[in-house]
Amino acid sequence: MLLAPETRVLVCLINRPRDLEIARWEHWYRVPVEHAPKEHLPEVLAFYLTAAFGDEKWAIHEYAFVRGHELVRRLDLFPDEPDHPRAQRMYYKFQLGPLQRLPRPIPSLRWRRITFIQTTGDRLMHALEVGELVERPSSRYVTLMEDPLED
Repeated sequence: MLLAPETRVLVCLINRPRDLEIARWEHWYRVPVEHAPKEHLPEVLAFYLTAAFGDEKWAIHEYAFVRGHELVRRLDLFPDEPDHPRAQRMYYKFQLGPLQRLPRPIPSLRWRRITFIQTTGDRLMHALEVGELVERPSSRYVTLMEDPLED
């Protein structure tokens, strides 16, 4: 299913296979409240994969429509991790539809680690490189960092 040009999309970093499996099979994904867009929550989440994903690393291959969301503590999402340092941190738990493959992957052609990028359906469907997703290079929704977001 193609996205409408104005669809609000949030590209999210996934650096652990467990998190992609949760999105794929349990149909949810978490975003720390402090990193979520403030104006409008996304209608779609797309997933940028890191080195942990072998041949699919450093690219976006899949996206999913957001079906709903709720505010929860990390502890509510992972009750078997009560001593996690961020157990009390608040997250948006986005309920997702099935993951869908993009018509073609969107690779990162230069070194960057991304936490989140706020973009549009039009950009997601037509970008040939991750940098084309960013409307303003100084956007606070793009974070380049030396270590992946650990959460």
